Amino acid sequence: MSNRKLNVFLPLLFAIVLALGMYLGHQMPGAQGGATAVLFNRGNRSALEETMDLIKVKYVDTLKVADLQQEAIDGLLSHLDPHSVYIPPTSLAEVNEDLEGNFEGIGVEFNITADTVNIISVLAGGPSEAAGVLTGDKIIKVNDSLVAGDGITNDKIRKLLRGPKGSEVKVTLLRQQKLLNVNIKRGVIPLFSVDAAYLLTPQIGYIKISKFSATTYQEFMDALRKLQRSGMQKLVIDLRQNPGGFLDAATRIADELLDGDKLILYTKGKSYPRSDYKCEKPGLFEKGALAVLTDEGSASASEILSGAIQDWDRGVIIGRRTFGKGLVQEQFDLSNGGALRLTVARYYIPSGRSIQKSYTNGREAYDEDILNRYNHGELVNKDSIKPTDTVPYKTAKGRIVYGGGGITPDIFIPFDTSRFSPVLTEMYTRNIFSNFAYQYYNNHQDELGRYKNAGDFNKQFQVTNDLISDFTSFAKKDSIPVERITGRDEGEIRERIKTMLARQLWRTEGFYEVFNVNDPLVKRAITELDKTKD
Repeated sequence: MSNRKLNVFLPLLFAIVLALGMYLGHQMPGAQGGATAVLFNRGNRSALEETMDLIKVKYVDTLKVADLQQEAIDGLLSHLDPHSVYIPPTSLAEVNEDLEGNFEGIGVEFNITADTVNIISVLAGGPSEAAGVLTGDKIIKVNDSLVAGDGITNDKIRKLLRGPKGSEVKVTLLRQQKLLNVNIKRGVIPLFSVDAAYLLTPQIGYIKISKFSATTYQEFMDALRKLQRSGMQKLVIDLRQNPGGFLDAATRIADELLDGDKLILYTKGKSYPRSDYKCEKPGLFEKGALAVLTDEGSASASEILSGAIQDWDRGVIIGRRTFGKGLVQEQFDLSNGGALRLTVARYYIPSGRSIQKSYTNGREAYDEDILNRYNHGELVNKDSIKPTDTVPYKTAKGRIVYGGGGITPDIFIPFDTSRFSPVLTEMYTRNIFSNFAYQYYNNHQDELGRYKNAGDFNKQFQVTNDLISDFTSFAKKDSIPVERITGRDEGEIRERIKTMLARQLWRTEGFYEVFNVNDPLVKRAITELDKTKD
C-alpha cells in the first residue's frame, strides 16, 4: 500500500477504534449515571484482591485501608494454626529486637508510679551511666516533651527515649528535689536472655534462660565457662516460662550437651522436605549430670532442648508438662513494612514425637488450654495429665516418654496454688512488692551498699518485723486490705520483699539467687543431682 492510500484510510481507522472504545466504556459497570469508569486488569488476580481494589476505589465512604487490610489478613490467618500471625509495621521493630537481642536506646529500666517515671536500674557501662544518670532519678522531660503527669505510658516513654545509635536525647531529671538536664548519647543496649548463672552448691551450677534469641548461645557459653572455672561439675538449666525463639539457638546449646552426631530434631512440611539437625562437634558439657526445669510456659525451642535431652537419657526433666508448640515459623517481610510469620513445617524430636498440641477446636480453645489444665487439676496432680501421644517411645534406659501436647516431665512438681491468696494476688497485680523495694532502696542505699553480692545479701539480710510493718503501711496506702493478711501470707511477703530487694540491687541474677533458695523445683533438682556419681 502506498503512503497516499494509507493517508486516506487512517482517519477511517481512527474513527472505528474511537467508536469501539466509546461503546465498550459505556458497557462498563459504573459508566452509567455519570460515574467514572475504572478498568481493572484482572489477569490472574484473586477475588480477594479484586474486592480490596473495588472497596478502595468505589466504596461510598473513606476508609482506613491499612486497618481494613490488617483485619482481612487476621481473618484469613484465623483459619490456620494459632502461631501463624501478621505483625503490623508499628510492632515489627519491637518484635524483631526482642529476638535479635538488642535495641538502640539509653540503657535504663524504669517504672511508672503515681504518674511519675522512676529509674529503677541503670545498665552498667551503658549510655545513661556514662552520662551520670542514677537509680532513683525521676524523668520529668524528654527533649521538649513533659512526661510527668496523667496519660504517660510505658510505650510513650520508650518511643521518646529510643533512637538511632549515636543520636542524642536531652533528659530532665529530678534528683533530691533538684532538676538536672542531662544529654545522653544513645547506644546499642543488649537484651540478655540468660537471666542468671551461679553455683547452687560448690558442684552444681544453675543457668536460667528466659528466651532463645540471636545472642543466647554465646551468653550460654559464657555462663557455662564461668561456672566450670568455679568448679561446676553438674548443671541445672531452667527453662520455665521460656516461650522459645530461634531454633538455631536451641540446637547449638543441645550440641554442647549431647555427644557424637546424635539427632537433635528434624523438621518437615508440605513445601519443606525433611531436614535433620544433628550434633556437629564436641560439646563443652557432654558428661556431667544434668537437670532441666520446665513448666506450662516452656514452649517451642525450650521443648526442642528438653525433648532431645529426655529422648537421649542425657538428663532428668523436672516440673510440669510443657506448652506443646511443635510448629516452625518463617518470617516474610511485606511491602507495607509489616511481616507475616507463617508456619511452614513441624518439628519432631529424636524419638519421632511431635510435641504440638491439638488446635482443631479453634484458637479460643487453644488459648484456654493452660487454664483448662488448671481447672482439670493437671497443675497440681500428675495423674490428671492426659498425653495424646501417637508415637509410643521407650528410651535406651527404659523410660516411657510422651508427646502430642508437650514434654511430660520425668519428675512432676505441682504448682503451689496456696501461695496466691486474694490479698497476695492484689499485691502482685498492683506491683506493690517492686514499688516498695524501689522506695526502700532509695531510702537505705548506704545500708544496702554494704553487701558485696547476692550471695552475701542472701545469707545476711533479714526481713525484720519493722520492715514488715513498713511494707504493710505502704500497701495500705494503695488500698490493699492488709487486715486480711494471714500467717502464711506473711511468710510469702518476707520472701518476696527480700527477692525484690535483691533484684533492685543485682537485677535478675540477684532475683534468682534469692528466689531459688526456697523454690521446690530447684531444691528437687539439687536432690536428684546429688544422687548421681561425680
